[in-house]
Amino acid sequence: MLASNEVIKESRIQFGTSGARGLVEQFTANVCAAFTHAFITSIQNQFDFKLVAIGIDNRPSSPAMAQACIKAIQQLGLEAIYYGVLPTPALAYTSMQDTIPCIMVTGSHIPFDRNGLKFYRPNGEISKADEYIILNATAEFEEITDLPELTINNKAAVQYVERYTSLFNNQMLAGKRIGIYEHSSAGRDLYAPMFEALGAEVIALERSNEFVPIDTEAVSEVDKKKAKIWSKDYNLDFIFSTDGDGDRPLVADENGDWLRGDILGLLCADAMNIEALALPVSCNTAIESCKRFNHVTRTKIGSPYVIAEFDILSESYQSVAGFEANGGFLLGSDMKFNDKTIKALPTRDAVLPALILLFAAKEIPIYKLVNALPQRFTYSNRIQDFSTKKSIQILNEAKAIPDMFLSKLGFEDVDVRTIDLTDGLRMILLNNDIIHLRPSGNAPELRCYAESFDAKKAKILVDNILNNIQKFKSIK
Repeated sequence: MLASNEVIKESRIQFGTSGARGLVEQFTANVCAAFTHAFITSIQNQFDFKLVAIGIDNRPSSPAMAQACIKAIQQLGLEAIYYGVLPTPALAYTSMQDTIPCIMVTGSHIPFDRNGLKFYRPNGEISKADEYIILNATAEFEEITDLPELTINNKAAVQYVERYTSLFNNQMLAGKRIGIYEHSSAGRDLYAPMFEALGAEVIALERSNEFVPIDTEAVSEVDKKKAKIWSKDYNLDFIFSTDGDGDRPLVADENGDWLRGDILGLLCADAMNIEALALPVSCNTAIESCKRFNHVTRTKIGSPYVIAEFDILSESYQSVAGFEANGGFLLGSDMKFNDKTIKALPTRDAVLPALILLFAAKEIPIYKLVNALPQRFTYSNRIQDFSTKKSIQILNEAKAIPDMFLSKLGFEDVDVRTIDLTDGLRMILLNNDIIHLRPSGNAPELRCYAESFDAKKAKILVDNILNNIQKFKSIK
């Protein structure tokens, strides 16, 4: 017999900002089974269920990981329902309606040589406390020696599409030409039928047979150029895409300009008349300065921290939501919209903010909705293959004397007004520019975020910081 905590510890896999993440080679059949046993046994005394749902993204390693999870579910005397390749929010939504737990096999936006597992209790995404319990559970199980066949059930995919097509008139997008940047997104087979059901003419763009690690917080220059070309060549009104598991949106306006995720979230929340928001500290400060919301709470980066605030906000406000700088929108309460009821989905979702933005832009172009906001511009990027240990060392040295840290990186004429240690090191300068550094919670990366009154300035800040950090083994 194997013990789940020992198998997980030996794998060296840890939880990131959302889900357990690691190299594909670390996710052996026994490691997947260990996580599954630890998760299921940790919630069996709180919920009554006989089914556990499983979904995957399009990574080459995902089917075998799903088979190992299903085998573990069977070892527990439970039945697994396999929904195949679909967006994470689609799996989560159906599982919550059926009040059963689910496991999504996905590494989200990180490279294909890595993968991960996301866990949902019958009432929603697990918390940071749940993660600790899973890592330390002592569930015993037999070694995985054979893997079951996979038979796909389409129920979750169908319900996800119906969730949104039922919210709007079937001619809501009539006359719109919408490009779907499909790449290897887990929802690529659902999006075209969904937009077409609402009256749009859809143009499929660049489907890939290989996994493409789209990061909606750090859109590549190549993808920026593609959007401009597609928008012009196909006369598009809108471009929609997502990250690998379909929970983070990437949308472009009428001019082929990608919107920042937090600006998309702001416009969505405003159109839905959301009263109170929970947001990671990295989001654009225009959210507060636009004065369109009754309350805004800032959290650490990661959906579990945002979700943890919903119960608190719900005590004082009827409509509660959250979103992240990556664009993932979390609906924290059931609410009325467009004379229809939409149920809460407190996990990142890519489709809701995209459709709500299109609804809001029926009379006013998207770019004008963006330009009407307080003009604060954010930019972010990261250094890949940068050890977390090295990131923490640099941040610790920077926290001690931030002005000197910036000086050593070539910023001679800047002064730090305040620092925010909510998550990493966020430096607010005297000129109101913001520089924010933090190690990624999902991969060995150092992320840098900047905010300024000028878009070019925000990009220059990030580029200079990251370029100069790479020149130093240590800042002293």
